Amino acid sequence: MIVRRLFAAILLLSLGAGALFAQVEYRYSYLPKKVYLHQVFPVTLLAAGAERHRPPTFRFDPDAALHPIEKHPLKVINGNDIFYTFYFKATHEGSIRLPRLWIQDETHTVTLPEAQIPVFRLHAPPEERFCGVIASDFKIRNSQVSTFDAKNNLVYLNVEAHEANLEDMQIPGVLEGGIEKLRRRGALAVAEYYFVIPANVEEIRFSYYNSIKQQFVLLRVSTAYEQKTVAAQVDLNPKESGFTRLKKYTFIALSLFFLLMFLSSRDFFYLILLFITLAILVTFYLPLKKVCVEEGAPLYILPIPGSTVGMHIEERTKVPLLHRYKNYDKIEYKHGITGWIKDEDLCKD
Repeated sequence: MIVRRLFAAILLLSLGAGALFAQVEYRYSYLPKKVYLHQVFPVTLLAAGAERHRPPTFRFDPDAALHPIEKHPLKVINGNDIFYTFYFKATHEGSIRLPRLWIQDETHTVTLPEAQIPVFRLHAPPEERFCGVIASDFKIRNSQVSTFDAKNNLVYLNVEAHEANLEDMQIPGVLEGGIEKLRRRGALAVAEYYFVIPANVEEIRFSYYNSIKQQFVLLRVSTAYEQKTVAAQVDLNPKESGFTRLKKYTFIALSLFFLLMFLSSRDFFYLILLFITLAILVTFYLPLKKVCVEEGAPLYILPIPGSTVGMHIEERTKVPLLHRYKNYDKIEYKHGITGWIKDEDLCKD
């Protein structure tokens, strides 16, 4: 009798645990009714039930055309409910098919079927100066302006956005621009954007489309070189700045001062100071290091992927090296033309 009662109790506990596990339900809690072309959009799953010792595993159909941007979802716990959010990007117009999803936890496997999401093209009026970014939020964290050449400035923006296609950013009206250092963490995306603009333009205006407000939001950036303060140590176009010239003139003046003091007082202390200032002054006039560039190498306007090619090197030649940035080398080509060469286009021997 005791054995029978013990067996019945174990059976009831097992059935109760099974019923508890069966209460866990997986379903989509948010699917967008429509998205725009190139938009990064969220898809949220609800796990209704108690948290398990191990989180469930998610596997989207590997043969589907659409895949989440990141493998692991953003997880939010609300009581006994857990929300998992994946982010996708609308890659083509018309309709996209959200792939079939397999979810496996400690007790069972659930399959969520495919879902169709309509995709529309966002038509921006020309006066909106749309930069191509669709986001729930967009901010310019800091900026920097430097001289690019005699007629143009180089502008650097550090941008931050949520649910954003920052890789498609292109400010209208600039001579050259591109995204670099794009990083994502859940909904957050941060990147650096560089562009070239005429030096006489003191402000650039552009807009992004706010997917929450469903309207274009105008942003303004000062591009006046003399009004900017350095916000980051980014020097993509090193030239002889006013500060460099000031240092030269300062050491020339000091050299003349120490020379006059030595001639008037015959104090060798001033002669030592004269030699020191002259030695420093000489470093400003040392010839630039030269590098060999292969024939046909593209000369890029900016040291970023996708930059416009200004021209090609006509023949294998040695040119002055002005600066290095990552795997790019800034050189001065014939007739004072400057640009960026990739390391792979330098002479191999």
